[in-house]
Amino acid sequence: MTATNLPDPFTPARLGPLTLRNRLIKCATFEGATPDALVTDDLIAFHREVAAGGVGMTTVAYLAISGEGRTDRHQIHLREEAMPGLRRLTDAIHAEGAMAAAQLGHAGPVANSVSNRAKALGPSRIPAPMGMSFTRRLSAGEIDDVLEKFRRGARIAVDSGFDGLEIHFGHNYLVSCFLSPMLNRRRDAYGGSLENRARLAREVAAVVRDEVGDSVAVWAKLNMYDGVGRLSLDIDEACEVARLLEADRNLDAIEPTAGSSLLNPMYLFHGEPPRKEFADAFRGAMRWGLKAMGPFFLHHYDYQDAYLLPLARRLRDAVDLPLILLGGITDRPSIDTALGEGFDFVAMGRALLREPDLPRRLQLDPTTTSRCVHCNLCMPTIYSHTRCPVRNGEIPDPLAAT
Repeated sequence: MTATNLPDPFTPARLGPLTLRNRLIKCATFEGATPDALVTDDLIAFHREVAAGGVGMTTVAYLAISGEGRTDRHQIHLREEAMPGLRRLTDAIHAEGAMAAAQLGHAGPVANSVSNRAKALGPSRIPAPMGMSFTRRLSAGEIDDVLEKFRRGARIAVDSGFDGLEIHFGHNYLVSCFLSPMLNRRRDAYGGSLENRARLAREVAAVVRDEVGDSVAVWAKLNMYDGVGRLSLDIDEACEVARLLEADRNLDAIEPTAGSSLLNPMYLFHGEPPRKEFADAFRGAMRWGLKAMGPFFLHHYDYQDAYLLPLARRLRDAVDLPLILLGGITDRPSIDTALGEGFDFVAMGRALLREPDLPRRLQLDPTTTSRCVHCNLCMPTIYSHTRCPVRNGEIPDPLAAT
């Protein structure tokens, strides 16, 4: 695609039944703004600011389908009690001209069983380090219960005013664990072959679509690579999973992602790992464990703009579904590169924590550059109140003299 016929990222674009005002989406980054597992004024202000900053849609993360599916008890889980606050949130986003997406998921082994006061769940008995424990293997009957919770969660989200639903199939959360050849050791219809390991993802997408119909957009955040070596879900298997999901015709798009919140989170983020700050966000044994294991758990990957593009190209070649490119989208060149290679939307995260109005400024001046330096010091703030410490004045701005 030549520069002359590149899609203009700031003109309306279709995502399933939706027409977004542009091709920029605020990706799901847990906000750390719900201490009582309900919407707060802080959460509304967070997304209102992003919506006013010019994105086409902002994604609320992380909305668990059940209490035990949260990473900890402070996260919202989708239930009737949460609906009035969620409606206030979606109304605020809509008032700024953006659309609202809900990220639906179940944390699986990433859940903190101590905080949730409920056993973490998994495809097999595997470590659940947040609760310093092991998961309980889901029975076939309990898988049916998980599917019903996804159905109910989707209905609550739509009835609360969300325009789109992003189903979390990444980062070794529950569904991603079922996809993993390392973490899924089952010998039934949900384990073994890739088709079996992909069964839960396909069934989740089916029940969500069956519940909401074509009234909202539905897409999946899908791991391309878990980042844990030869036993990872890799790009070849991810492409096959994407083909199966496409053939089922339940998704409007896929947002490719990578890495493991359980085993290798930095593969998603790239850049300098905030080992000390990450450990300091915890107390007791978790703090000391992270201090000792930080170099083995938080790896360093060199940052470059659009760093997930090399993997995502493979997915782009594998399916015809619209794709949303995530990972290092910070300026007009990275946006144009994505659109020029056939991606339909781009998703921004850290850059919007630093500058929520970056999309509007990019629209006014394509030479605008992001002031995010990818220090990743925002990562540990998800356990208190998600923010950019540079923007918040907690650390000096490396670009202050520029």
